[in-house]
Amino acid sequence: MIGEFAKFVLAAQFLTRLPLRTDRLFTPERMAEAPRYFALVGLLIGLVCTGIYWLAALVLPHLMAILIAMGTSLLLTGAFHEDGLADTFDGIGGGLNKARALEIMKDSRLGTYGAAALFMALALKAGALFALPPVWVCTALPLAHCLSRGSAVLVIATSRYVRDEGTGKPVAKGISAVTLVVTCLTLSGAVAICLLVLPFVAVVSSFVAMCLMHVAMRAFFEPKLGGYTGDTLGAVQQASEIGIYLGLLAWL
Repeated sequence: MIGEFAKFVLAAQFLTRLPLRTDRLFTPERMAEAPRYFALVGLLIGLVCTGIYWLAALVLPHLMAILIAMGTSLLLTGAFHEDGLADTFDGIGGGLNKARALEIMKDSRLGTYGAAALFMALALKAGALFALPPVWVCTALPLAHCLSRGSAVLVIATSRYVRDEGTGKPVAKGISAVTLVVTCLTLSGAVAICLLVLPFVAVVSSFVAMCLMHVAMRAFFEPKLGGYTGDTLGAVQQASEIGIYLGLLAWL
């Protein structure tokens, strides 16, 4: 149990900016298995955002509460995934070949492709959440944060890491069967809880939309890169999160 708790803490440290002390917990083997708790960490992030949204909505208009909840997510994660989305679009959009794309993606500067992608992603999330009723927003946030990180785990399980080093290297050794089982159980639990609030067809629609966005994002970067990087995992997470919001909105 100590080992599993260590993997959870390492997953939380990897995906968030929480000041967690992991010096005594870290081993390469534990870090490689930390992705089994990515979806759970995402669920907890979503629950925190839901709590902040609910509190803000008591005294502020719907849109302001949504923006504050989104800002909370950015603070908790350090815009980790949004940065990956921007870098992915800069690299794929500006790189004529794999080597050049990877070089651009390592550059900390934000280019036109990345800025446009980041703006559109934030606008789509804010717009979709604004169009949902408050009760749906409170359910959509934990659902989307959980499932979208499970979507990123699927990339690790079915593709290969293309860098010699980088943010994704510690978890790039592949996904074990146990990790897949834990991830699937976490996702199933999140969906089951959401079904207590949301219509079945809306949840199915959100899952289908997430899968479509997952496939579309991978079709965008994998042909050029031949695999994934830490940045593209962030891009898949963001695309999947947007897909869930849009899928829910389609059945409102």
